[in-house]
Amino acid sequence: MRSYGQYCSVAKALDAVGDRWTLLIVRELLLQGPCRYTDLRNGLPGIATNLLADRLHELEAAGLVRREEAAPPVATTLFSLTEAGAALEPSLEALGAWGIRYMAEPADDDEFRSHWFTFPVELFLHDSAPDGPPLAIELRPASPAASRASSRPAVVEVSGGEVRTRLGSAASPDLILDGSPRLILGLLGAYLTPADAEALGLSVTGDPAILRRLQPAS
Repeated sequence: MRSYGQYCSVAKALDAVGDRWTLLIVRELLLQGPCRYTDLRNGLPGIATNLLADRLHELEAAGLVRREEAAPPVATTLFSLTEAGAALEPSLEALGAWGIRYMAEPADDDEFRSHWFTFPVELFLHDSAPDGPPLAIELRPASPAASRASSRPAVVEVSGGEVRTRLGSAASPDLILDGSPRLILGLLGAYLTPADAEALGLSVTGDPAILRRLQPAS
């Protein structure tokens, strides 16, 4: 790990987490919780296996990640964030909120994983009617060459003023959005109207008017 050699808190932070892939490893551990090495590889498409191993060693040395041997039947090494590592969550949220502006036009070869919905969705959706009934919005991402990891459904759950995202299906979803991640996020973030999203290929099942409770005020 190279150092900037500057006595500045920003430089010291970048000494620890400024290398390529490092913050994305932290992202995976924040979103998925304790992970096997293979879980991290699946959540970090494009990373070389030796580079992932190096980054994990560096994060351990910096006191941001710990490894432990899970008991049977798992019987494998699990990586998780330490308290110091978990304290990076507000920084990742701030970066995620800032980066939304660059998501309007994804590159054709951009990879996607369903659990990545969490940061943008929970950052720009807010429950404006906390006394209202619980809502469940099922997201079914698809792409021409969707992998199992990228096409797993996710659910946005709204209740008591909180918005949470999890992988899986909803028992009785109030709204189902089925299509490309870009169109799903465009509709959720009010960058697209329901009519525009459907015209571009998004399948909308249910009443999209419920999104008004969650979307940013225009």
